[in-house]
Amino acid sequence: MEDYQTHAGEELVELATEEICGQNGMPILMQLWVKDCPGLIASQQSSLAALSGQFTTRLNLGLLSVFTTEVGGQKLLPALRLPRYQVTTVGVAGHFLTVNSRSEQADLK
Repeated sequence: MEDYQTHAGEELVELATEEICGQNGMPILMQLWVKDCPGLIASQQSSLAALSGQFTTRLNLGLLSVFTTEVGGQKLLPALRLPRYQVTTVGVAGHFLTVNSRSEQADLK
């Protein structure tokens, strides 16, 4: 599970960076305040990894495991809500392959 949490933290940083730091992600006033959006999100990788561990179910099938993680929806700031993500990953011997990921658009006002 520790290896998966590390992997999930990396994946969540990538997904959150695309959603929040992309062209339509953050309101213009927030962009003026947050100069390095990708760096800010990357600095939270260990927190995102720990969060993923709390919201992950594991189906152990012997030779492989299927991990389903559902996170998001929490308010980060009054006008910024973390997008919801559902990620399904197959793990075999410490290697992980994401087979499905879905996200709800961030609630940015």
